[in-house]
Amino acid sequence: MLLLLLGFLCSVNADTLLSAPLNVTIREIEVNSAVVTWEILEGDPVIGFAITQQKKDVRMLRFIQEVNTTTRSCALWDLDEDTEYIVHVQSISMGATSPPSEPVFFRTPKESEKMASKGPEGVTMEEVAQLRAGELIIIVVVLVMWAGVIALFCRQYDIIKDNEPNNNKDKAKNSSECSTPEHPQGGLLRSNV
Repeated sequence: MLLLLLGFLCSVNADTLLSAPLNVTIREIEVNSAVVTWEILEGDPVIGFAITQQKKDVRMLRFIQEVNTTTRSCALWDLDEDTEYIVHVQSISMGATSPPSEPVFFRTPKESEKMASKGPEGVTMEEVAQLRAGELIIIVVVLVMWAGVIALFCRQYDIIKDNEPNNNKDKAKNSSECSTPEHPQGGLLRSNV
């Protein structure tokens, strides 16, 4: 009898070791999907989680159980548009399950509401901001490349200008000005070409 009582107390104690998940929130709510996230207390011997999803006014519920995971989020899929849902999360250990978390309520948007939040071409404001940032990066890269091309052109232009045939006449004229009667080929240091 005493062993039974001790076994019962140990099983009750094992159930109370796990605390319910905290800070359960719903993110990325779409027309047909959402993501539930949560936290657990440090030190809880958790090996998995159980998520229950239920339409607010319907008794039928979906039970998702994930074991051998440390992930603190779960995708909810195949949701109905414009429907209110209730979600609970429980921690699972080797011998026990925590009490359910506080219920979290959320509503999926209507397809028309989701489209209304998008621009005329079906682009959200966040996507527009990302496009603008990308466009600015492209413009800066193109301008830097053009500056490099112009600098390279100017350098090559100076080299081409120095090698023009008209400049050779000027050079010959300049070398004859430096020649003396004793050295008709140019100055003393000039070599024969």
